[in-house]
Amino acid sequence: MEHPKLFVPGDPLVQRLREVCLALPEAVEVEAWGRPTFRAGKPIFVHTGSSMNRPYSIVFKTDTEEHRALEQDPRFFHPPYYDRAHWLAIDFDGPDVDWQELAELIETSYRQVALKRQLALLELARPR
Repeated sequence: MEHPKLFVPGDPLVQRLREVCLALPEAVEVEAWGRPTFRAGKPIFVHTGSSMNRPYSIVFKTDTEEHRALEQDPRFFHPPYYDRAHWLAIDFDGPDVDWQELAELIETSYRQVALKRQLALLELARPR
């Protein structure tokens, strides 16, 4: 069964998200379940569209120490089908979206799944 596509080609919000995700070392985009996913090799670090009801959302893997604090923020929610202990979602289509914050959440998610080699490349590009 093929999943329906959630976004039209060239969607400007998805394009902006794509630019953030693909700026990370060896990140690739793979369409899965009718929507873009972004991966550090094989592991997903961002899944676009948590559900058909919330297409303009990203699902991302949290840092263990930050997870509980993010859960307390009403902008974040638990996406269906993902481990509630490590994954959260946030919408990215509102007027108050902070793209700098999204980029930080995306990078943190990437760091949770990336290989040591990919993390070393990231450190060369962006020392913490």
